Amino acid sequence: MDSLADNANEFLESGEDNLKKNRNNAAVSDFFKAIVIFCDHLLYIDMKVIAKNRNDRFSLLERHHPEIYRKISILFKTYTRSYNQRLTPADAKTVRDYAYELKRTIEDKD
Repeated sequence: MDSLADNANEFLESGEDNLKKNRNNAAVSDFFKAIVIFCDHLLYIDMKVIAKNRNDRFSLLERHHPEIYRKISILFKTYTRSYNQRLTPADAKTVRDYAYELKRTIEDKD
């Protein structure tokens, strides 16, 4: 699924750009979107399915990748805080670091 990898990498690049420009909320949003796409890619590699929506994705992750599910559940709270609170560079870097961790996980599986 090259299109998933391409989409995720686009959000990573956008997140990096936003982080450099101190747009932490936008960076968190971009990095979290990359995480979601990497999760979809991982589910596709493992099960040949693409989640229909957030609930489906979280349910599949909870059953088949509980460690990832636990981590993104925490990061999802940071992401939703970006709707109405100002986030810090540390928030953005935490989400960024996990996005790259998932990217490496997928590269190791490909």
